[in-house]
Amino acid sequence: MKRLTIPLIFLLLFSQSACNQKVAPHREEATPKSEDFGGLNRYSNANQVLMPAEKRVIFFGNSITEGWSDAHPEFFAGKPYVNRGISGQTTPQMLIRFRQDVVALQPAAVVILAGTNDIAGNTGPTTLEAIFNNIVSMTEIAQANGIRVVISSVLPVADYPWAPGLQPSEKIIRLNAMLKAYAGSNHCVYLDYHSAMKDERNGLPVSLARDGVHPTLEGYKMMEPMVERAIEEALNGQR
Repeated sequence: MKRLTIPLIFLLLFSQSACNQKVAPHREEATPKSEDFGGLNRYSNANQVLMPAEKRVIFFGNSITEGWSDAHPEFFAGKPYVNRGISGQTTPQMLIRFRQDVVALQPAAVVILAGTNDIAGNTGPTTLEAIFNNIVSMTEIAQANGIRVVISSVLPVADYPWAPGLQPSEKIIRLNAMLKAYAGSNHCVYLDYHSAMKDERNGLPVSLARDGVHPTLEGYKMMEPMVERAIEEALNGQR
């Protein structure tokens, strides 16, 4: 019995080691959804089948842009407007997919609406300078490819329902001032939603956004003539 004990123990240890070696590669091969940080897969198929269009305009943004087509599809119908919004995205994520979802579609103009999710901390702490720089990078890429740029102000927000207590209103005002100054000296059109839509708290009234962030149909209808004027100005080469 004693002679069998040592070989048996060795065999058990060897078997356990072999099992561990088989398990490790399986863990490494797992591909979490978070690896598509920029959301490149979201519109990749739609981009491939998009028909050519003259004076195409890309609406590029987050959930406010994405939800526009659902809330008021009539606004997009029959126009060369393409919605490339992704809910929850921040400017570093948008910058990753800018070439695929904007430049590759060869638009005449792009309407950029970004920054609020950065301030809400959706992808971690950041600074106004970092947000600003990402929007500048998108603008420079667009202009290098002959695309006119409309830089939208961040919409007013008094508080984020998913990240309460951040007091974002003053940060939004400061970021908008940076964007307006940049647009004015870099051949962009600045689209000032903020001034037209804010209430006494520098947030959005309930009539325009029930949760204080995402526009209602009435909110979008208020934005539509403003964005169309900005697009016309951009396409005409004015500032």
